[in-house]
Amino acid sequence: MNVLQFTIPVPANKNIILQEERGPFFYPHLHRHTEMQLTWIEKGEGTLVVSNQMYPFSSGDIFCIGANQPHVFKSSPGYFKEPFEQDIKALTIFFNPSGDLKGLFGLTELSVIQTLFSKYSTGFGIPESAKKEVVSRLKLLFKSEGAPLLVGFIELMIHITQIKNLKLLSANGDLGLVSENEGVKISQIYHYIMTNYNKEITLEEISKKANMTPPAFCRYFKKRTLRTFISFLNEVRVNEACQQLVKEGSESSKSLIAYNCGFNNVTHFNRVFRAMMGKSPSEYLNNYLSATYIH
Repeated sequence: MNVLQFTIPVPANKNIILQEERGPFFYPHLHRHTEMQLTWIEKGEGTLVVSNQMYPFSSGDIFCIGANQPHVFKSSPGYFKEPFEQDIKALTIFFNPSGDLKGLFGLTELSVIQTLFSKYSTGFGIPESAKKEVVSRLKLLFKSEGAPLLVGFIELMIHITQIKNLKLLSANGDLGLVSENEGVKISQIYHYIMTNYNKEITLEEISKKANMTPPAFCRYFKKRTLRTFISFLNEVRVNEACQQLVKEGSESSKSLIAYNCGFNNVTHFNRVFRAMMGKSPSEYLNNYLSATYIH
């Protein structure tokens, strides 16, 4: 399997880098970079992995990912099926608060921005109520350059500092401290699990992919992710099940969703889902539909 460079370089001659991403699916490999990034998912759905935490994402979501945080926006499996009938769109701003911008953020007048970066060093998500204004300001940046771009970026950051209920992207474990080679190895493991979660994956199989014995793999994986291989696999499966339940909007397809997400039977699916989410699939769907109807 081809795993690309774990640390992705960005242009060194710019302090604020704008990137528009379009394609059949998002860049599929775990990676990190010294820049923070603010990404608006204009179109697409899947799972965001930050360090060893997972968050479902869909069109309209906005995430800010901390510097050096290993991450990947993993598109849902349907995006990888040929012929590619689905596509993704995203706008991203890359910036390094510890680089040339450090002096700017060190100004007393902009200390509120530095406080934001310190408080949410691993990243955050923008709440639903604040997305519209952030997207509006983000779009303006993509029409700017030079000094207007810098001024617009500062205004956007100040606006974000005023948003209540930012959703912290927690990061446990020590993925952010691993070496380049270790990062590639973890990327291989994550990529394989998130690509094949809908099939049976044995400990022997995943250990072989990592070129380790099963006992060595179990120790390695637990140290890096603070969870066992089985619990991580179940988390990936349940996360995908949540997205499919919401997409279908009906409990009648629960057994098919369970099978599509790698569970052998509905009983096991229900038990694992409740253990992970604190509620049954039916309760999860009903809560989602109620919240959607209210808003």
